[in-house]
Amino acid sequence: MHGEARGESYKGKVSVGAVMINRIESPLFPNTLTEVVYQKNAFTCVIDGQINLPPDEESYRAAFDAILGNDPTGGCLFYYNPKIATSRWMKERSAVYAVSIGNHVFSK
Repeated sequence: MHGEARGESYKGKVSVGAVMINRIESPLFPNTLTEVVYQKNAFTCVIDGQINLPPDEESYRAAFDAILGNDPTGGCLFYYNPKIATSRWMKERSAVYAVSIGNHVFSK
């Protein structure tokens, strides 16, 4: 979560964590956090190695909040940063349902 959401607000970090929890609970994705995080091409921070950055205290708190069920996204399974993302698929997906939190757009 830290690799994907550092620099975001606390709510933004919780939201990224919530997407991971939502994926675990969805039949469309793997059943464990490790499998969700390391699913091929799922998260940029895994691809570019930023997953290995040491998390800060706020990221730990945000992760625990997401684990406890705090979900500012309302059940979203996807997110992207429209300022840097190049995926047309993500942009089209967010046309159906989207909520903006910080620099990310979350969609179902």
